[in-house]
Amino acid sequence: MPQLDFLTWLMVFARLSGLLAVFPLFSMANVPVRVRIGLGALMAFLLSPAVVPVKSPPASLMGWIGLMAAEIGVGLLLGYVCRLLFYILEFAGSVVATETGLNLAAAFSSLSSARSDAPGLMLFNLGMVLFMACDLHHWLLVALHRIYQWVPIGGVRLQEPLLTELVERVGQVFLVGLLMAAPVLAVVFLINLLFAVLGRAVPQMNVFAESLSFRIVGGMAVFGLSLHLVAQHVLNYLRRLPEDLMRVAQLLGGS
Repeated sequence: MPQLDFLTWLMVFARLSGLLAVFPLFSMANVPVRVRIGLGALMAFLLSPAVVPVKSPPASLMGWIGLMAAEIGVGLLLGYVCRLLFYILEFAGSVVATETGLNLAAAFSSLSSARSDAPGLMLFNLGMVLFMACDLHHWLLVALHRIYQWVPIGGVRLQEPLLTELVERVGQVFLVGLLMAAPVLAVVFLINLLFAVLGRAVPQMNVFAESLSFRIVGGMAVFGLSLHLVAQHVLNYLRRLPEDLMRVAQLLGGS
C-alpha cells in the first residue's frame, strides 16, 4: 500500500484548496471556510498516495513557498474553468432580465454574494441541479487524479497556447449566453417592433408603459418554454467539463 508523504500531501492540498476556493458549489457565501479546508484535506489524503512525489525538492523555504504558490495557481485556474459555465448562465439570465424589464427585481446570489436577476438565479440553480444529478462531481475527482499525469507537482509551464485557450473560453461566455437568451431576444424584438408601429399609428399611446407588460409575459413564456433546450445545452457543456479540465492541464504541462 502506498505511503502518505506529508510534503506531497501538502502540495496536493494546496492545489485542491485553490480549486475549491473558486469552484461554483463550494465558493458560495453560505459554505463555511472550515468545510472547504476539511474537504480539501480529505481529498488530498485520498489522492496524494497515487501522486508522484516532487522529483527535485527545493532546498530553501522560499523555494517551497514558491512551489506551493504555483500549485495554488493551478487549482485556481482549474476552478475558474469549472466556473465559466455558471458565468454563462448568469450572463444569459442578465440578458433575459434586461430585455423583459425584470432587472429591477433583483435578489441575492449565493455564488457572487451580490444582487442577481431572477432568470439568472433560475439558470444558476438549474446548472447546480444538473451538475449533481449527473454525478459529475465523481468524474471531476477522476479528472483531478489524471491531471497529475500531465501537470505533476512543480511541472507547470505557462505557454502561449494556454493563454489562447483561456481567451477563447472567455469569449464563449458571451456567445453561448446570447445563444441561450436568443429566443427571448427575438420575441421581445418583435413586441417592440409591433408597439413601435402602433406608436406611429396612435401617437397618444404611451408605448413604453403599454409594451412593458407584454414584454414580461411574452418573454417569460418563451423563457419557460425554452428551458428544456437550455437544460440540454447546459448538460452537454457539463459532460465536456472533465475533458476541458484535462485539455487545460495538457497545456499547463506543455504537451
